[in-house]
Amino acid sequence: MRLFTIGYEGATQAGLIAALQAADVRQVIDVRAVPLSRKPGFSKNVLAAGLKDAGIAYVHLKALGTPPDGREAARRGDHAGLERVYAAQLDLPEAIVQAAQLRELAAERPSALLCFERDPAQCHRSLLVRAVAPDADVVDLFAQ
Repeated sequence: MRLFTIGYEGATQAGLIAALQAADVRQVIDVRAVPLSRKPGFSKNVLAAGLKDAGIAYVHLKALGTPPDGREAARRGDHAGLERVYAAQLDLPEAIVQAAQLRELAAERPSALLCFERDPAQCHRSLLVRAVAPDADVVDLFAQ
């Protein structure tokens, strides 16, 4: 399975869509716990509409997002804390169900995991891929 990842930090919606289209991504799987953004074009409904206009499906899997304690650890640069908090998140029943959904969705069509951070190494999406799709061929995309 090939799985793309992308962050929208420093990007525009148009730049994000262009990067997705260049990679032939057909579906975005939003893995933010809170799919809201102060950055124009990246709150759930506006993003989903923009993606739909570009022919890209949108799915939000909230339980695969980072809980508040994990987001706080990430802001502090405490990657070990983020890993600990996020591992506990992935053990929750709803996260287990949504992790299975993620694998099914990604098997159906080329999909990209979406979160905020530009650098996948600083984002929970890398932890997510390692935990639920360790066999995936991961391609990190970067939007302008």
